[in-house]
Amino acid sequence: MSGDIAILGAGMHPWGKWGRSFVEYGTTAARAALADAGIGWTQVESVVGADTVRGGYPGHVAGATFAKALGWQGARVTSVYAACASGAQAIGAARAQILAGLADVVLVVGADAAPKGFFAPAGGERPDDPDWLRFRVLGATNPAYFGLYARRRMALHGDTVDDFAQVKVKNAAAGALNANARYRKTVSAEEVAASAVVADPLRLLDICATSDGAAALVLTSMDFARRHGAADPVRIRAVSTVTPTYPRAVLDLPDIATDSAVSVEPPPHSFRASIARAAYEEAGIGPEDVSLAEVYDLSTALELEWYEDLGLCGTGEGAKLLRDGATALGGRIPVNTSGGLASFGEAVPAQAIAQVCELTWQLRGAAGDRQVTGARVGITANQGLFGHGSSVIAVR
Repeated sequence: MSGDIAILGAGMHPWGKWGRSFVEYGTTAARAALADAGIGWTQVESVVGADTVRGGYPGHVAGATFAKALGWQGARVTSVYAACASGAQAIGAARAQILAGLADVVLVVGADAAPKGFFAPAGGERPDDPDWLRFRVLGATNPAYFGLYARRRMALHGDTVDDFAQVKVKNAAAGALNANARYRKTVSAEEVAASAVVADPLRLLDICATSDGAAALVLTSMDFARRHGAADPVRIRAVSTVTPTYPRAVLDLPDIATDSAVSVEPPPHSFRASIARAAYEEAGIGPEDVSLAEVYDLSTALELEWYEDLGLCGTGEGAKLLRDGATALGGRIPVNTSGGLASFGEAVPAQAIAQVCELTWQLRGAAGDRQVTGARVGITANQGLFGHGSSVIAVR
């Protein structure tokens, strides 16, 4: 049996600050995906919801929340939470159901109504929660972590603040062409440099916002897709949700201590690099086969790190790849053709699904002015708190 499943539909609710319920955003995205697939709601046999834990009690049962909002019709439901990797976990759960023969048609939905400002932990004393500890013990907010990571790249690889700014310039240019993006305006390096310092050396325009938004996919078995008249649909070939390997010698969010490598040799690859390697291995391809990538640009400096983690260039060569124009629209390996989180902001349960929506439109040749010519293979990458890997490979 082939490990591929078909993406028959992709849909989104535009990102922004809309002041409404995440359920409304999710059902809008779901209906758009169903319409795109030409599938009726009653044909859906399973709903997998990526949870939002800040949206109140319904977020903890997101699968049933969206099934109810669309109209009870008996579909099985699954709810998953893996922070920023929730969308990939949801796709992985849907794929498992399809390949196991439990469902032919699965709707995957993620949506969020994010708070204003940077994410902070909920109240209460939780000394066994590493995310709570980094705020309480270190005062290490997300922007502080991004700034430290940027400083590390500057020290190790010679990256500059202008390199970071150029990531924003590149992504803003792509986001200006995307009707679903929150920020649809080009930005200059001078504007990045003039924005307020948030966590030196990073400025306001180096760091992504928090947003409301939603994304959805209709996934099916290959047999169903053919019966439905889709002879050559975009297909998901790999989903990587790996965890770190002991020991971890580099500080990584949200951990505030590292494992010792004195008695045990560290693994040959970092956690983030292992995420992509697992996806490549499952798909039977390598970085040289990739047409485009959607990566998790929480900050401009982190995007450069992903270039290296995905094997698009060697260690320390991310800034050079950017400077050469390889990752821009029209370049050799465009990255974040959607505009990335720089243009969307974070709607946590939706963003890994939104990445696959962009791959779907690109591989169909339906991305309009953002289109990557001849796109055949796309990869996504991000990570969720507490060691959740996230990478999806789609092919056409």
